[in-house]
Amino acid sequence: MNELEIKKTVEQVLARYAAEKAAPCATPACAKDDAGTGGIMLEVSARHVHLTKDAMSVLFGQGAALTEKRALSQPGEFLSEERVKLVTAKGVIDNVAVLGPERSAVQCELSMTDCRTLGINAPVNLSGDLSGAGSVIIVGPCGVVDAKSCVIVARAHIHLTPADASRLGVSNGQHVRVAVDSKRPVTFDDVIIRVKDSFAQAMHIDFDEANACAYDKSASARIVR
Repeated sequence: MNELEIKKTVEQVLARYAAEKAAPCATPACAKDDAGTGGIMLEVSARHVHLTKDAMSVLFGQGAALTEKRALSQPGEFLSEERVKLVTAKGVIDNVAVLGPERSAVQCELSMTDCRTLGINAPVNLSGDLSGAGSVIIVGPCGVVDAKSCVIVARAHIHLTPADASRLGVSNGQHVRVAVDSKRPVTFDDVIIRVKDSFAQAMHIDFDEANACAYDKSASARIVR
């Protein structure tokens, strides 16, 4: 096998590996709450982007709409069939998932590791807060979007309904400490509580945080204040 063939094989393997990691929301782990322990479903969210209608038209063609692949845990949200490429002067990340539905602003949610790969200085913000956000070029099959102030590292947070929040004794916007019981137990500080009628109970962390706590299906999360 010559050098060109080896390089092609490596690229194919890496592409397959990236595709496997690209689907947001790994299989969740849910701590049993039979004894009122306050167990919370733990989900891992991979890198992904949210697009506006205008960005969709540029990237995928005039009038393009997202094609739902599967529903996510939060009602109304879904993983789409569409994929994009993120590009900066320092790096490229292929096969990045697009989540639906469309939003009013373009938002890229990356891990710190992703940001270092791309040379982006991104803040740790809650989804929807683009203050201080980094910039990236988004490439689709039909065009390119120069997305300014759109890249954040998502802050760990917990989605709760008002009933869940009342049961757990927390309120919207509260900062809490959360213990993750796993093969490598970790306590996360400064986790934000988000409360809304339409939410489904779940704690969201990214892949860097998941690796830190050795996340697997047996992992569970509990608020320890």
